[in-house]
Amino acid sequence: MNGDIETLEKLSTDYKESMPADLRETKSFGWYLEECYEDPKITRNAHQRVADMFDYYGTTYDETEGVVEYELASKDPLHGGENTFYGKVIHQSIHEFVNKVKSGARRLGPERRIKLLLGPVGSGKSHFDKQVRKYFEDYTLREEGRMYTFRWTNLCDVIQDQDPADDTVRSPMNQDPLVLLPLEQRQRVIDDLNDVLDAPYTIQNEQALDPESEFYMDRLLAYYEDDLQQVLENHVEVIRLVADENKRQALETFEPKDKKNQDETELTGDVNYSKIAIYGESDPRAFDYSGAFCNANRGVFSGEELLKLQREFLYDFLHATQEQTIKPKSNPRIDIDQVIVGRTNMPEYKDKKGDEKMEAFNDRTKRIDFPYVLSYEDEAQIYEKMLNNADVPDINVEPHTLEMAGLFGVLTRIEEPDTETVDLLSKAKAYNGEIDEGDDIDVKKLREEAEAKAEIGEGMVGVSPRFIGDEIAEAIMDSKHRSRGFLSPLTVFNFFEENLEHHGSIPEDNFETYYRYLETVREEYRERAIEDVRHALAYDIDEIQRQGEKYMDHVMAYIDDDTIEDELTGREQEPDETFLRSVEEKLDIPEDRKESFRQEVSNWVSRRAREGEAFNPQDNERLRRALERKLWEDKKHNINFSALVSANEFDDDERSSWIDALMEQGYSESGAKEVLEFAGAEVAKAEMED
Repeated sequence: MNGDIETLEKLSTDYKESMPADLRETKSFGWYLEECYEDPKITRNAHQRVADMFDYYGTTYDETEGVVEYELASKDPLHGGENTFYGKVIHQSIHEFVNKVKSGARRLGPERRIKLLLGPVGSGKSHFDKQVRKYFEDYTLREEGRMYTFRWTNLCDVIQDQDPADDTVRSPMNQDPLVLLPLEQRQRVIDDLNDVLDAPYTIQNEQALDPESEFYMDRLLAYYEDDLQQVLENHVEVIRLVADENKRQALETFEPKDKKNQDETELTGDVNYSKIAIYGESDPRAFDYSGAFCNANRGVFSGEELLKLQREFLYDFLHATQEQTIKPKSNPRIDIDQVIVGRTNMPEYKDKKGDEKMEAFNDRTKRIDFPYVLSYEDEAQIYEKMLNNADVPDINVEPHTLEMAGLFGVLTRIEEPDTETVDLLSKAKAYNGEIDEGDDIDVKKLREEAEAKAEIGEGMVGVSPRFIGDEIAEAIMDSKHRSRGFLSPLTVFNFFEENLEHHGSIPEDNFETYYRYLETVREEYRERAIEDVRHALAYDIDEIQRQGEKYMDHVMAYIDDDTIEDELTGREQEPDETFLRSVEEKLDIPEDRKESFRQEVSNWVSRRAREGEAFNPQDNERLRRALERKLWEDKKHNINFSALVSANEFDDDERSSWIDALMEQGYSESGAKEVLEFAGAEVAKAEMED
């Protein structure tokens, strides 16, 4: 331990500095009114505040996809990236969600709709919903996200039957202090605020006071003979409002306690029986504003498994969304201001969608699909994040392990392509961005065909990341138990195969298909392992650089219809077509496409030169691959392939150098030995047969 230890004084200072300076202060209504003119945004409604929150933490615009990536999801700045979201389809969903919130901020309609996050289990919808609530808490702590409410004071001085315990009463709905102004006077203030507001929306607030506050206002106005200033100066204190899910303050996560005996009071509040003896049953002071809609006011309401609620229970959402009010059993209607988010899985959605009696509810929802990730490298990042966030044993995750796990997941989620020219594996690679310029693959068309073919949307069925993550975790612990210091794709594949049929979320009808996909992934891994072994046996970075420079010299001469100086004789000669084709054939580039490939790499080199970057074939994936394969063909005749399949030659110098080369690629020593045994034998047999 170093000398810099945490002290109570330092911890206390850091905490105090992280809290708003006015968190414990009380302000007058007059102060708040002046502050509104200084910063009109403190009067924003819930949709406007949530919309601004997404922009506040940073955005990046993907011009290719036409999608805004919000950094609270793409980078998670509050938690050092611990809760980062991966995958274009996920950021597309988040983009769509935020667009609906922003439309609601502009009063275009979505403010009166439930934002329904629909997706299969483990697709990230609950995680995203939680992320929104966590960031909303943080945002309201900051100057840019601040909001205020009020409390009534000195009530016993005027209202004779007021319980002394209720001499000070906080606004039960945490309403904006502006609501204390009568509508006509309030609108004059709001008009002024909109004149100076710098925002893509306007401030609007036509809410009525909640019934209890209305009661106090009426009594106090009567006492002061309608002198509003006296009421507000003598009996109102303005206080900072910070969203806090644990305190059920401007945030609420709702799930009924008993799905068979659901009570609307869980949403709208109920009679406060402890106050009935004091005030009487019909008195608005004897109402308990503890319903979920009450708690969420000014912030976000989150409904877990929303469509599992009974149909009658869902009717409360009709008023909450369309009219932005709730109607408790024993209290007058209450105006609400909140972003209502619901989450549901596929079976419940299908059931409610086909129910004619649910037409009104369905009409008040805006569905946002949360599909599974469809890029296997993005999927691999999910598992990498899982491992980074966990206390993982000292174990090396071998190359390709997480990518191949992700590839298996993606294959179960994407629709089989209709065209004969693209198989499922090629489609998965295309979705991963592995498309060469000469490939006849139209990703946009593949996506459109899949959307038309899928029941709801592509990626809404398949193996959950939870299943894959669980099996990776099991494979890690199994490796540790067997004193294996590494996790390889082969081990993960075995766990997939053993436990596929034991996972409750995978339908039995899919077993055979999924086993077939697993074999496809095994074969893909075999090819990659073979490439790694070949790389270890023959790789020479200097030779690749020389061959790359030679290739480009001949390409440029070919394009310019020029000659090139012979390296040995110094004489001018035509570009070496045999050499050029020996490189291009390693990428299966046919004769009729050589011109486009040569122009492609020529443009790439010219572009880099303009940017002041030197030529390096390692930076061009296709060219690097071609040169590596040519180098293999040139050098394989000097390799002792018998050493690859002979166990008794395991410790010789030659084999040790191969293991070292594999370790440079990211393999552990034991993992390198395994891949040599697995793929090295395949390489040796193929070459020895030739």
